[in-house]
Amino acid sequence: MKPLLLNDLKSFLSRFDDFKGSEFRHIEILSPTSFIVTLATQDSARGYDWISIDLEFSDANAANLLDNSQITLVDMADGIEISHHGTNFAFSIINSTFFIECTYIKYQEGSF
Repeated sequence: MKPLLLNDLKSFLSRFDDFKGSEFRHIEILSPTSFIVTLATQDSARGYDWISIDLEFSDANAANLLDNSQITLVDMADGIEISHHGTNFAFSIINSTFFIECTYIKYQEGSF
């Protein structure tokens, strides 16, 4: 996995159009402070082909997660938001209660 650096945040979100219209596929809880979220999205760097993205959140200090049985009900039409405040990243799905606040985010691209 590659670290998502603060300097790359804007271009990362732009590349995937803020994950608008994406599909929330899976959440894996690695520990009480570490999670992996899998999304399927279109990649502008690959001619808008669909790919999967694993986002690993580490050193989480706050979160409101959903059960895997509920994630298919999440409306991803408006995409996600990732912001940075102090030393923490804040990840949220727009118009959803799902959010994670953490110190580190890593990502890995995969096949659709």
